[in-house]
Amino acid sequence: MPCKMIPTRSLPLRLCVFAVNLLLLAGAGEAAAQAWPQRPIRIIVGFAAGGNTDSIARLSAEWLRPRLDQNVLVDNRPGANGAIGAEAVMRAAPDGYTLLMAALPQLAILPAMTKTPYDPVADFAPVTVVGSNDFALAINDKLPATTLPELVAYVKARPGEIAYASGGSGTVAHLTTALFLQRAGLTMLHVPYRGGALALADLVSGQVPFYFGNLAEVLPHAAMLKILAVSGARRVAALPAVPTIAEQGYPGFHTATWNGLVAPAATPRDIVERLAAAMRPAAQDAEFVAKLARIGVDPVGNTPEDFAQLLRADLVTWAEAVRVSGAKVD
Repeated sequence: MPCKMIPTRSLPLRLCVFAVNLLLLAGAGEAAAQAWPQRPIRIIVGFAAGGNTDSIARLSAEWLRPRLDQNVLVDNRPGANGAIGAEAVMRAAPDGYTLLMAALPQLAILPAMTKTPYDPVADFAPVTVVGSNDFALAINDKLPATTLPELVAYVKARPGEIAYASGGSGTVAHLTTALFLQRAGLTMLHVPYRGGALALADLVSGQVPFYFGNLAEVLPHAAMLKILAVSGARRVAALPAVPTIAEQGYPGFHTATWNGLVAPAATPRDIVERLAAAMRPAAQDAEFVAKLARIGVDPVGNTPEDFAQLLRADLVTWAEAVRVSGAKVD
């Protein structure tokens, strides 16, 4: 409504001008969101090239390019256990042009272990989880068990004598093991390695008898190991005969890691929804799902609301895991 149509005695001129400016700004913001994207989009990865997070980011960028009709670039910003990349996205303009391919440890574990420059809930707008990985409890022939109950009985009879490997203190594999040991009432020796590949190599060679590894790591060596359980809510297609931990006497036990797209917190809601709508169908696409399967990842494709709920639940789960494990940042 033009200002000249409003009597100045009922609305001061400067207030009218202010109201009109607000309307113009709102209209400009809405128009910008509707026109998005008009230039290339960056997906920041807080880890080095070659890992699962990087691979999922590149597959996602490849999927989004034709659907957004814009180039989508992957920008690796490794360091500080993923915190450098996450902080870069937190501080980016909330315009839909800078995204983070978030990993569970960045958002749900690291803040429980140390002070981070970002709040995992307040500083990001969840878009969608692209994929998730369960963990597999694998042992070698150093342990005579062939089932999870047999393993528990064997270790329980030897408190503090049996070692387990991890890819490092505070990794998802370490914390999953810590949660399981607490539930099962077991005491074991922790042998941290600098990465899961080293831990798995020593498991296969017999140097260490027990490892809760990422399914993608463990599967290629399944013929040389005894896989007694998987950590997810259901059995995995690649190991249909292997029961979950929950099935074997530990109801409710469920751990998995995930990778998902998040944007800076103030990103307009319609941009978040358009991103989610563009990315989520990949979880139903046979070719995309096959590419994920090759790196041991299951498709998810949930809504922004479901992703936000998952993150809140995981913050509770992994804070408890950090507490019982005593894990600290290396």
